[in-house]
Amino acid sequence: MPYPVHRPLVLVVLFAVLFGARPALALPPSRAAQEALRLIQELRHNAGGPFLVLDKVSAYIRVFDADSHQLGSSPVLLGAAKGDDSVAGIGSRPMASIQTDEKITPAGRFRVEPGYNLNGEDIFWVDYDAAASLHRIRVSNPAERRPERMASAATADNRISYGCINLPHPFYDAVVRPVFSSGRGWIYVLPETRPVESLF
Repeated sequence: MPYPVHRPLVLVVLFAVLFGARPALALPPSRAAQEALRLIQELRHNAGGPFLVLDKVSAYIRVFDADSHQLGSSPVLLGAAKGDDSVAGIGSRPMASIQTDEKITPAGRFRVEPGYNLNGEDIFWVDYDAAASLHRIRVSNPAERRPERMASAATADNRISYGCINLPHPFYDAVVRPVFSSGRGWIYVLPETRPVESLF
């Protein structure tokens, strides 16, 4: 089923202008993303709150209000490793000890909890125990070329983080932060190793 779209996506273009990268084109939803939205609507699975649907395979996220109206969409950066389950205890380990094949963005339905990281930056926790969060893209290490990866049409380029979900600054500030600051929302991180129905 098609997504209802109520706002044109210009934020990715703005991000590209700010960081000097060519923006990726808005993507149509995958079959898995369409099926997830159908189930959320039919089951009223979002419990009356806004929600995000993150398709890891396409490295793309969509934001919806409580009535399933799409508010915006954007490419994202994800964990470097493919997989759906975080390594046990990874959230309490030093980052330097985490191997590349352990850098997984966990799949599942999670409450989006506003919070702060150790540097005082506002973020949204996705899976607190796994230290997986939703936050603005970080460009402190130019060698990682994160803005260019965000704008790339090759989804393999989007796999770079330790497991957190990176968003363009304008998209985070203009769409995600206002919608989810109340702590009432959900994120559906679609699995890439099992059926989408496993979330429900």
